Amino acid sequence: MAKTDIKYQWAIEDIYSSVSEWEKDYKKVSNETDFSEFKGKLNQKESFLACMKKQEDVIRIFEKLSVYAMMLHDVNTKDSFADSLYSKTMSLGVKITSATAFVMPELTALDASVLEDYIKDNSLVEYDYFLKSVLNEKAHVLSEAEEKLLAESGETLAGFKDIFTKIDNADINFGEIKRNGEKIKITHGTYGVILHGEDRLLRKKTFEQYYKAYEGLINTISSTYYGNVKKNVFIARARKYNSVLDMALVGEDVERSVYDNLIKSVNQALPTLHEYVKEKKRLSGYKKFYMYDMYAPTVPDAEMKLGYEEAYDLVVKGLAPLGNEYQTLLIKAKDERWLSVYETDGKRSGAYSVAVYDTHPYVLLNYQQTTHDVFTIAHEMGHSIHSYFSNKTQPYAKADYKIFVAEVASTVNEVLLVNYLIKNAKDDKLKKYLLSYLLEMIRTTLFRQTQFSEFEEFAHGQVENGEPLTKESMSAKYFELNKKYYGESVEDDEYIKYEWARIPHFYRAFYVYKYATGIISALSIADRILEEGQTAVDDYFKFLSSGGSDSPVELLKIAGVDLTTDKPFERAFKRFSKTLEEFKTL
Repeated sequence: MAKTDIKYQWAIEDIYSSVSEWEKDYKKVSNETDFSEFKGKLNQKESFLACMKKQEDVIRIFEKLSVYAMMLHDVNTKDSFADSLYSKTMSLGVKITSATAFVMPELTALDASVLEDYIKDNSLVEYDYFLKSVLNEKAHVLSEAEEKLLAESGETLAGFKDIFTKIDNADINFGEIKRNGEKIKITHGTYGVILHGEDRLLRKKTFEQYYKAYEGLINTISSTYYGNVKKNVFIARARKYNSVLDMALVGEDVERSVYDNLIKSVNQALPTLHEYVKEKKRLSGYKKFYMYDMYAPTVPDAEMKLGYEEAYDLVVKGLAPLGNEYQTLLIKAKDERWLSVYETDGKRSGAYSVAVYDTHPYVLLNYQQTTHDVFTIAHEMGHSIHSYFSNKTQPYAKADYKIFVAEVASTVNEVLLVNYLIKNAKDDKLKKYLLSYLLEMIRTTLFRQTQFSEFEEFAHGQVENGEPLTKESMSAKYFELNKKYYGESVEDDEYIKYEWARIPHFYRAFYVYKYATGIISALSIADRILEEGQTAVDDYFKFLSSGGSDSPVELLKIAGVDLTTDKPFERAFKRFSKTLEEFKTL
């Protein structure tokens, strides 16, 4: 069956059967953005409730409009028509945000006693956590005029991310490279495959050519990211936050101690990471070990090269500890085409899951026959099924969970899958390979994402202190961090200093550290599921179904993880160290 077969394309028609249907909803929402009838009346419960209900109705349809347009755009970033729909939704989003800009200032102007009365009222129970957030953010909500001005500038301020997306997916040209006389076009997808391959010379050439492309655009990318950081600092200062990091944490309802615990514990664990890298170098047999060697197989000829169908079936089997209901949902998602599977010309790179409350979640893949891509299926379906349960269980106002917990379910799936594969490995070579895969998962998800976060702290700190961000300062800082994280076993590499320039998550400030806290939480949850069985599974399903009904740190406690303590951090690094010892023993 061809990779372009409809079986491997997502069923976007489940949102809208045609663009004309999309246009009808677009027109409907455009005509329903007048909220003036509620202005000055939110101190009355009836008016508050009516305003919330109308806002919910509008945003639910807007969600469908924006996701549909984004999906059309992402399967072909060169499609100008999809671009136009995407731009229209951006403009409509600004219009909605501007029309409702009075809501937060008016609510925060209410006495705390009034808000507390609203929170206790059972008729408003679906908005209780939202109202608690209003109480917490009173100091950071501006006047109505200022909120409206910020809302109307939203489309312009969001432009830096869009510019980078165009650079990284449509404009950048990595060229071709020869392998055995055959020309291979370098893309984000083929780069990953080659870097995970055994041909060292090909890895080196591809690595250098890939980063030369970023070096060639480094002035443009540096200016784009600098603009994005300045935008973040501007908004943080306008809202009276101490820093962009502070704004990100308060916005997620996460204590600063959780973030500080992560940075502290990762830095304390760097010697174990250095030990792991030293072992990778020893096994490679190379006198000099470079960053383009980092992803090469430590155990040769053991890579799982599975077709998509076989890979998906393996994921379903690996997640058996979560029970029949979970496995049935995985099969349903595949059969009902929740997924866009293969890389095509102009398709957005990477992978993601996106939720639509009134239909079902969707997953974008760029599937290649690598072990990493098998785990990507498990990862993205973790996101989707988390969204599925939250949307199914919670009212719309509480369905959308915080980004802080967004990476937990996805990583639980990965940990359970690798545990299944290790347990069922038929020989020591395969088992050693799978242990190395778990070590790499922890390296890339816990250590690497924390390294990224330290880079973000530097970038935002520079601007907050009135210092400019230049291509030289950012590249030098990234190079310094890379050396700190990987230690003396890795040679200084000229091109790795440009790695920061290719990270799309940097355009969503302080997102990446949540991958690290996510895997720390996931390791604890997966261990508990394997040790305790149904009781732990039941608690985990309660967490998956909790949506955004409380602070993310509190919701994780339902699944048995308390990130305000050192215990989950210590458990994660103990798991890394234990896995490394088992790997070395084999």
